[in-house]
Amino acid sequence: MEFVHETQPMRVVLRSGASVTAVAGEAERLGLRRLLVVSGPRGTEPARAVADSLGDACVGLHAEARMHVPVEVADHAVEAARAAGADGCVAVGGGSAIGLGKAVALRTGLPLIAVPTTYSGSEMTPVWGLTEHGVKRTGRDPSVLPRSVVYDPDLTLSLPVALSVTSGINAVAHAAEALYAPDGTPLVSLMAEEGVRAMTGALPALADDPEDLDARGRALYGAWLCGAALGATTMGLHHKLCHVLGGTFGLPHADAHTVVLPYALAFNAPAAPEAVKALGRALDTDDAPYALWDLSGRLGAPRSLAELGLKESDLAVAAAQATGQAYANPRDVTVEGALGVLKAAYEGERPLRTP
Repeated sequence: MEFVHETQPMRVVLRSGASVTAVAGEAERLGLRRLLVVSGPRGTEPARAVADSLGDACVGLHAEARMHVPVEVADHAVEAARAAGADGCVAVGGGSAIGLGKAVALRTGLPLIAVPTTYSGSEMTPVWGLTEHGVKRTGRDPSVLPRSVVYDPDLTLSLPVALSVTSGINAVAHAAEALYAPDGTPLVSLMAEEGVRAMTGALPALADDPEDLDARGRALYGAWLCGAALGATTMGLHHKLCHVLGGTFGLPHADAHTVVLPYALAFNAPAAPEAVKALGRALDTDDAPYALWDLSGRLGAPRSLAELGLKESDLAVAAAQATGQAYANPRDVTVEGALGVLKAAYEGERPLRTP
């Protein structure tokens, strides 16, 4: 057995009420005294609660995060941080807010504290993304990895069930690709499998009772593990397709991940048998792509790209973009292969393994 595993330097706090009791303590531990809080325009209530908990250490609330982090939005947030003389940034919200916080950290070098309100898991990765002229660029830089992550199940109570489900399956996608990544390790595989098990176990309970704090806490735990698994590995076909669908065609990030995942897994399954077995153990099934497709449907999530507003004429463009650059994937990806995955995801029928 040979591998290289690098542990990311991060502190994690998970407990009910932590957003108003722990964030200030994490800032003090890091020696930060002038913090800019960033969020999305629809996430100002929890962001304001965090800002208030910081007292005089908060130098402003910048509520302009947008999906896929348009470069002009990132520029404005960086200007706000510099104008306020911030020595740190607190991102409160889902993937858009965390992504904006990462952009600020990337451009300024300011330390980042993340307070997630969804289950995307992006707070656990050193991956950043910016969208410019309809193209989403991604990269990896240790400077964007949050120094502390504060998970508070209370903050997710306002997240509707539909968004909770797609956000959670987005996290499962991170773990799935980590399981067949070329730079995976035994520890990554353990985290990924446990993350999938925790998340897919929590989502039905959460859907049955949206006020179930235990289920929401387990979903955050699953998001942590799934995100950490992705943060230690490289992304494959699934994420490349979703970056194109989001950056070029503006599809909702979590919804696109939810729809595409079963079909990307079905495509890669013949070349990644051990990853499929691990997913099967986590899902208690011998057909992981179908199990995820079935779970999404049972919980009311979208099942087709057509539902998300993609046009059939867009599929060829998306396939060409997704194969325009080389990247690691267990199975060779051609334009024809990517187009096959996209066509299946567009139609939304039961996923079948691609020979």
